[in-house]
Amino acid sequence: MNVPDHLRFSESHEWVDPAAPGAAAIGISDHAQAELTDVVYLELPEVGRQVKKGEAFAVIESVKAANDIYAPVSGEIVEVNSALAESPEAVNEDPYGSGWMVKIKLSDPAELNALMNGESYREYLS
Repeated sequence: MNVPDHLRFSESHEWVDPAAPGAAAIGISDHAQAELTDVVYLELPEVGRQVKKGEAFAVIESVKAANDIYAPVSGEIVEVNSALAESPEAVNEDPYGSGWMVKIKLSDPAELNALMNGESYREYLS
């Protein structure tokens, strides 16, 4: 299972890249995409939306099921990966790269401290 050490992870399997300048990229983990199987559709939020940590902000549909995606941090959505509308399979093919979903300008950077690092997330999955 691919779990990059530089990312932070939530218990609901979303990842955050805290190193992104200005806004943290958010997506779902390799584990989550594997559980979903083939992603066929994403309903992503509008730019400018304010989200709170733990709030459902998007919907992902696969050939198996539809699931909510939860904000791992609070803040303002400043960018949406619009390429996923045409190529939702990028979530399966490259969940930590081209499969990113939104970028959030953090309203409380301290929330990152409550998320798991790569090592902790690997232990959580085992």
